Amino acid sequence: KTGRDVVIAALLGAEEYGFATAPMVVSGCILMRVCHLDTCPVGVATQNPVLRERYTGKPEFVETFFEFIAEEVREILASLGLRTLEEAIGQRQILDVDRAVNHWKTEGLDLSAILDGNDFPASSPRFNVSEQDHELDEHSDHRVFAVLGDALVTGQPMTIDLAIRNTDRAIGTWLGHELTKLHGEAGLPDDTIRLELTGAAGQSLGAFVPRGITIRLFGDANDYVGKGLSGGRVIVRPAQGASYETNRNIIAGNVVGYGATSGELFLAGMVGERALVRNSGARAVLEGAGDHALEYMTGGTAVILGATGRNVGAGMSGGTAYVLDLDRDMVNQAALSSGELMLEQLNDIDRELLSELLAIHVAETGSQFVESLLANPDDTFSRITKLLPRDFAAVTAIRERAEEEGVDPDGDIVWQQIMEVTGG
Repeated sequence: KTGRDVVIAALLGAEEYGFATAPMVVSGCILMRVCHLDTCPVGVATQNPVLRERYTGKPEFVETFFEFIAEEVREILASLGLRTLEEAIGQRQILDVDRAVNHWKTEGLDLSAILDGNDFPASSPRFNVSEQDHELDEHSDHRVFAVLGDALVTGQPMTIDLAIRNTDRAIGTWLGHELTKLHGEAGLPDDTIRLELTGAAGQSLGAFVPRGITIRLFGDANDYVGKGLSGGRVIVRPAQGASYETNRNIIAGNVVGYGATSGELFLAGMVGERALVRNSGARAVLEGAGDHALEYMTGGTAVILGATGRNVGAGMSGGTAYVLDLDRDMVNQAALSSGELMLEQLNDIDRELLSELLAIHVAETGSQFVESLLANPDDTFSRITKLLPRDFAAVTAIRERAEEEGVDPDGDIVWQQIMEVTGG
């Protein structure tokens, strides 16, 4: 928060400094902690145009803040007899730590590893003097580029087979970057570039993949499958010949679909914790999830055909979720008791949507479990509970009514109605 903090961190060995909320406050944030509710009173974290008009921050405010930070750093360095911040890095002996170490609150804490550190020869550098090699030239997407030819430019449909292992991270992300550079936000038609993968995927399979890319993995995956998915499609199914029950086995790790904005995820198996956290627009079908599923979800559609673990829907403010055999005790109790999250039975529109998604899931993954659910739809739909945020339902109804009446759903009149209903 201050120049003094920067100097202390440097003396302890830091070379980079994060300022967290301080620049946010400088630019207008008053720490109301309602970022996920779209009701920010000063217009920082909101898409509501009425609230956004209240925003008074300017880039110059942040520039001035950091100028003051830099000025204080220079003053402190000068008082220590140091000319640059690099000279201060790792000079722990300058710190006066006796008062802190001897404070009664630090009893039982051994801070020697931080305060004493290791002894280095005077000739050894105390700050970074060489660039890090991220080994991007060895990234698995290079194998895709090697056979892709001009398909990415022309938009010609193409399928690429690739064997992978769990050290192959962020497969498809670089490919998606190149596609977006060529074709912009709209991407290409669905399934234009198809990656058929076999093996175990490392972290972030299909992260940020745009529309036009479909990744189908026969095997399993680590954490962050479909992170930031931006229109692409990611399918994970068991290896060919596998005979285990998909709904009783883990096929992907934690935080599947984190921050996805659009696209589709179909995973034939259970996944780890925090599934679809901050999903804002993607459609996903999973066969079970760990704790904290749907946390801070703001949009999109989630279908969980199995156990969920505890704390489902914490902070969920948008989107719609469908859970098979939902245990009410596993749902976030604060959201239920306040009425912010509603549990409903399916209507005809829900049944139609689920029939479509489950059929796609079976076609893409070959899941016998989901196929059996589709064989008796009436029984299946009677076991599925719909999770719907109260305010999201109200906003959706207002916007749909406006469209039916020929009124701009993003106009001031509609936003005023929304604010009255949601208390914004």
